[in-house]
Amino acid sequence: ILLNAGYAMRQTEEPLLRIKTHNRDNMVCIEITDNGEGIPEDYLERIFEPFYTRKVLGRRAGTGLGMAVVYSTVKDHRGYVDIQSELNHGTEITLFFQQTEAEAAPHDRETSLEDMQGKGERILVVDDIREQREIVESILRKLGYTPISVASGEEGVSWLTEHQADLVILDMIMDPGMDGLETFRRMKEIRPEQKAVITSGFTETSRVLAVQELGAGEFIKKPYSIERLGRVIRTELDRAQGA
Repeated sequence: ILLNAGYAMRQTEEPLLRIKTHNRDNMVCIEITDNGEGIPEDYLERIFEPFYTRKVLGRRAGTGLGMAVVYSTVKDHRGYVDIQSELNHGTEITLFFQQTEAEAAPHDRETSLEDMQGKGERILVVDDIREQREIVESILRKLGYTPISVASGEEGVSWLTEHQADLVILDMIMDPGMDGLETFRRMKEIRPEQKAVITSGFTETSRVLAVQELGAGEFIKKPYSIERLGRVIRTELDRAQGA
């Protein structure tokens, strides 16, 4: 949402972005407001469709998955999204989440970062979104792994022809080019014992299950926590080593 707001305000003389939280009835609301170019009404009707984008394709272009992932994530938390926009005046996006009186789950001492620490294992990250690659690389370094990242399935396959990775973190949806399923098929032709975990901003699909049938490990839905990623990586590596 913030990246889209920044893009919308790129020609605004005095750009202003406001983020506000408040309660409404039994809902917790997060409001994000910008004074950018606004969104035409016909675009609003399609804004949550996967791969729909108004941005010109290029190095800084979006894939069209951003708002679809926002919608999917909010829906997974039993919430909903409201968008109000006026051309040449700006856009207000409100995320609604159900309030809960349940106490937060106690911290699991068995899954501390110390338990998840790597030993310098080499992990190949395959994701077409640069920001996502940078985030995962940072997490992996914090956990004691050696990350290498590439921007497409084709690059990942090419890298594995000359190098080895203890584990691959593979995004399912990459555009343009091969998706996660085709990428892992090619990787298995080169490295039959290659281990991998699968990530996506969407829920599991038949193609995710097909990748797992080829030998990939757990599926991790974006966004994920350091603990979640660390636990899955450690489990997969230990399984490969017979721990």
